[in-house]
Amino acid sequence: MRVFDESLRSDRERAFLLGWVPSERALNQVELEMDELRELARTAGAEVVGSDVQKRPQVDPSLFFGSGKIAELRALRESLGFGLLITNDDLSPRQQRNLERELEVPIVDRTGLILDIFAQHARSREGRIQVEVAQLEHLLPRLASTEGLSRLGGGIGTRGPGEQKLESDRRRIRNRLRSLQKELSQLEDERSLHRESRRRLPFRTVALVGYTNAGKSTLLNALTEGGALTENQLFATLDPTTRAVRLPLGQPCLLVDTVGFIQKLPHELVAAFHATLEELAEADLLVHVLDASRAGAEKRLETVHSTLRELELEDRPILLAISKVDLCSPDSRRRLSTLQRTPYLDVVSVSAVSGEGLDSLRSAIGEALVRDMLPVETVIAYDNWAALSRWRRYGVVEAEDFTSDGIRVRGRLPESMVQTMGRDEADK
Repeated sequence: MRVFDESLRSDRERAFLLGWVPSERALNQVELEMDELRELARTAGAEVVGSDVQKRPQVDPSLFFGSGKIAELRALRESLGFGLLITNDDLSPRQQRNLERELEVPIVDRTGLILDIFAQHARSREGRIQVEVAQLEHLLPRLASTEGLSRLGGGIGTRGPGEQKLESDRRRIRNRLRSLQKELSQLEDERSLHRESRRRLPFRTVALVGYTNAGKSTLLNALTEGGALTENQLFATLDPTTRAVRLPLGQPCLLVDTVGFIQKLPHELVAAFHATLEELAEADLLVHVLDASRAGAEKRLETVHSTLRELELEDRPILLAISKVDLCSPDSRRRLSTLQRTPYLDVVSVSAVSGEGLDSLRSAIGEALVRDMLPVETVIAYDNWAALSRWRRYGVVEAEDFTSDGIRVRGRLPESMVQTMGRDEADK
């Protein structure tokens, strides 16, 4: 067990963290998760006074944790004065109800905690709706644990009204969910129209992905001077931010900052943020930003890979940007340099603060985008300088030859530009 000696702040809720591990072999992984849970709790506004992990082969079906650990927590509640218990694992409604009854403090599981943080940080209308949908879906099966329902009994005059209250609460939530999902569908249609308009332009899209608080927003600002919100806390960015950047070969692209991933990312959030995560599916290139300054980089790397697999995006072209190398020890740099390069097109070490590696990252992005452009050779009439200007701006010109018929140009173009030129002309 760990007790944290933090300065007391009366405006912050005192919380204790509790995890479970099935065997000694899995202890290191759970300890990393508990460190992350502490960061999550502090981001939500709690003051963490202690944490513990119970080693037990199987969870208790009624309480999740063993009765001995519950008795120990009762004593700790008095000595540490915490009024909230946060669990590293998701609890069933029944387990949460029973724990609250035994400990007489509110219980929040990992999913509930992450949902609370998302509710604090959502800024756009779409983001707020997505969070509310996820919260209501998480709440619906837990209605029976509300205070209003705890008064139900077996006597005359208690069963009917209580049952009515439960069904009334459920009906209100379901009606609210239908209303929110209808509005969310309309917003998704608008986003789809915006993406369709963007496709008609020859701009390529690059999405920054990675673990939460890996430095994606800071890197976006360093590459584009975009002014995206940057805070040293988990899930500071929920709504996608898009900025334009011009690459070394001259072509412009759109850089998109997206919501960060985390271990045990709640399925409710993956489903609710489906529209936002579609930005990743629409991107021509993903840049995986990995924080090199913190322990457990390899585990966070695998978490991002598994999340991309869950989103069916593992086959997208991807670069690895090892960030915050200015905070990295020489030993850490050497260890990270040995990371397996598969499935990455390239691996670049960067620091958004010192500027190290930023030019190399721009070049790597430009080369990756050129790689999947289509080879084109055609003749452009002398009175069609606009076509040549667009080619130079959005594509790559490898050779130009002035002939009696016009300018014979050879190079590479985005597929959208080739389609507008017409296949017959492009194949000349």
